[in-house]
Amino acid sequence: MSSIPLSVLDLAPVCEGSDVATALGNSLDLARHAEALGYRRFWLAEHHNMPGIASAATAVLIAHVAAGTRTIRVGAGGIMLPNHSPLQVAEQFGTLAALHPGRIDLGVGRAPGTDQATARALRRYFEGADRFPQDVEELLGHFEPAQPGQAVRAVPGAGLDVPVWILGSSLFGAQLAAALGLPFAFASHFAPDAMDQALLLYHRDFRPSARLRQPYAMLAVNVVAAAEDGAARRLFTTSQQAFVNLRRGRPGLVPAPIDDIEAYWTPEEKAGVERALACSVVGGPDTVARGLAAFAARHRPDELMVVANVHDHRARLESYRITAQAWGAAAPA
Repeated sequence: MSSIPLSVLDLAPVCEGSDVATALGNSLDLARHAEALGYRRFWLAEHHNMPGIASAATAVLIAHVAAGTRTIRVGAGGIMLPNHSPLQVAEQFGTLAALHPGRIDLGVGRAPGTDQATARALRRYFEGADRFPQDVEELLGHFEPAQPGQAVRAVPGAGLDVPVWILGSSLFGAQLAAALGLPFAFASHFAPDAMDQALLLYHRDFRPSARLRQPYAMLAVNVVAAAEDGAARRLFTTSQQAFVNLRRGRPGLVPAPIDDIEAYWTPEEKAGVERALACSVVGGPDTVARGLAAFAARHRPDELMVVANVHDHRARLESYRITAQAWGAAAPA
């Protein structure tokens, strides 16, 4: 299974005891680290009004990371399209593609990436999500070569090669990606319930397009790796606490790991978090190699996107190093 490429999803995490400037610097450092380790892509996600996430201005951060790296593909995983006009997104990513030819990806999602009050502040109308399929088609049209007499054109953008992905955590995104003949990325790292059915629908209903002749599906998986299993499990308590805090309505900075997660959550919270984080591989090198191989063998993705929500930056870099090396040494399951 190690022939399946690995990529990175980053949220520019703002950790307890740190600040936004450090988080943004750490994202570039991680991208360079991932590039050296052979990861294929480095994607950043749009979230708003989240104290622990610094990637709200996603296109700006993509520009920063792409300028500071050389070969790794850099992109959005994703842009929440209802928050923006398709023309604006086409111009932004057309500019990025002109600056970094052949290295920019554009994943688009249907969710607002925030709460309702912040969505209103973003000037997002509530019917925006319902227009998502039309907005995606409009966006794709802006990347087509401009025609004589065309009244509105994306400059930069028109005629540029910007791969557009559909992101999703439900059957809706899978069906849309299949209908439009686009690659599909599923958010199995936090919403795994519909993963298998979404993949089935995507492959069954895929219609070849000028952009993509065959279906291509990427699955996100939480991977926290350390020298040994116990150390990795402790690091993983950061993600577990963060999910509890979010469900309690108190999202904050990325928390430091703790020794006793059982004392932190209720049985109901534990069950909910374990369900949300079901697609997780946590452990030392051998455990990670076996876990990733089993996940890939069961679900057969074309690519895996690794999410490592680790509080300490050096430990996070080490997690991605161990993961890459373990995956490279993993035998097919």
